Amino acid sequence: AAGKLYTPELLALATELSAFPLGEGWQLQSAARSRACGSHLTLGLDVDERGRVRRIGLSVAACAVGQASAAIFARGAAGQNAAGVAAALVEIELWLGQPDADLPQWPGFAALAPARDYPGRHGALLLPWKAAADALCKGEITG
Repeated sequence: AAGKLYTPELLALATELSAFPLGEGWQLQSAARSRACGSHLTLGLDVDERGRVRRIGLSVAACAVGQASAAIFARGAAGQNAAGVAAALVEIELWLGQPDADLPQWPGFAALAPARDYPGRHGALLLPWKAAADALCKGEITG
């Protein structure tokens, strides 16, 4: 069963996280943790004058699903604002909870499709969207 979840594409995504180092000095920062598996993620965002993501940094301690999810989020984050990230989070939660829901439209999300059948991984999958929605909705500049 794990072979169906941990596809070569999903595992390869985890290696992309090095392109998004967290470091310090981000305008917005937030963290999220999965109660189900203990995975956690911290993210930093720099935004433009209209609140759209310009740059992202990540620190991820998660399973391969959580790492791949963070990479997919990071790939598609540029230009997103609070409303877009919040809408994506709702769409993903709906997809995870309803068998007939359409695949979320976030770019590259199809690589995460096998995780739908593993409820224990849903929390890790949601981490980047939850942290980003929190950071963008609060909109408190930290750096």
